[in-house]
Amino acid sequence: MRKNVTLLLLLALVLMLSACSGGGEEVDGPKIGILQFAPHASLDNCYDGIIQGLADAGYVDGKTCSIEFINGQGESETNSLAAANFVNSGKDIIIAIATPSAMPAYAAAKDAGIPVIFSAVSDPIGAGLVLDIDAPGTGASGTSDGLNYEGQLRMIRAFQPDATSIGILYTTSEANSLAQLANYQAIAADFGFEIVAVGITDASEVASGAASLVASGVDCINNLTDNNVVNNFAMVTAAADPAGIPCYGSEEEQVARYGCVASETLDYISLGHITGTMAAEVLNGGDIMTLPVRLVSDSEPVYSQINMDKFGLELPEGYLGIRERNE
Repeated sequence: MRKNVTLLLLLALVLMLSACSGGGEEVDGPKIGILQFAPHASLDNCYDGIIQGLADAGYVDGKTCSIEFINGQGESETNSLAAANFVNSGKDIIIAIATPSAMPAYAAAKDAGIPVIFSAVSDPIGAGLVLDIDAPGTGASGTSDGLNYEGQLRMIRAFQPDATSIGILYTTSEANSLAQLANYQAIAADFGFEIVAVGITDASEVASGAASLVASGVDCINNLTDNNVVNNFAMVTAAADPAGIPCYGSEEEQVARYGCVASETLDYISLGHITGTMAAEVLNGGDIMTLPVRLVSDSEPVYSQINMDKFGLELPEGYLGIRERNE
């Protein structure tokens, strides 16, 4: 009985989020559902880029299509129910932002034959979304955010030449985080670093996980695009800043808004724009089964002087003149 009540409450929440998220005005055109896992800056940038990409291809909400947007607020069950709601309401295509939204969206849509375009999924094969990057073959395709792992480690080495250990906090159930962690572990030694990783199961463990990294004596913390960690990054800096441990971000909004000193960043608005144009291609008759996944990996270094000053850091040679990001 309690489980049924919980599900009803979650369903009511999904309907409320849908009503409050805007869009969805019925017009003579395709019905598009957009599901975003959580409200944080890089995913918000993806959404903005998606809307731009759709509009540039002729799909404008309320004019040539109907767009319904739901933000899952970082809750797995809410995202799953939202995906099911999109399927039941007969969406022509579902666009899912981030791995924890893409997985339930694909699970809900595949038997209904509704194509899914994902955005910012680091490991689409590992997440079970596609069989092959070049020929997905599943009814899903989209964009993958290929972090510049070597560039990030090279930057950290330049900013902290004496550092030997990097702490990474990650969610054990997020496929994107597992893939990113493995990539860092594979090459860290080439830059003279040891990776100290602490896994968490959900957002409630971010504070304790950050405290564990600080207690281990790491020289810095490198953030992934882990949704639980990014959503609660203030807990990480609350532990790291007093201990004099700088944090590095995986994208520029973590530098501008969340206290990271620097990042070898991707452009998530551009990534979202590519996602939107891919969705338009499918709406125009393109075959989702053969639409290749687009890896977006172009990056640039950014920094925050305000955040660097907290740790007495200065821009090293080779990084003078890079773009500064402060909110």
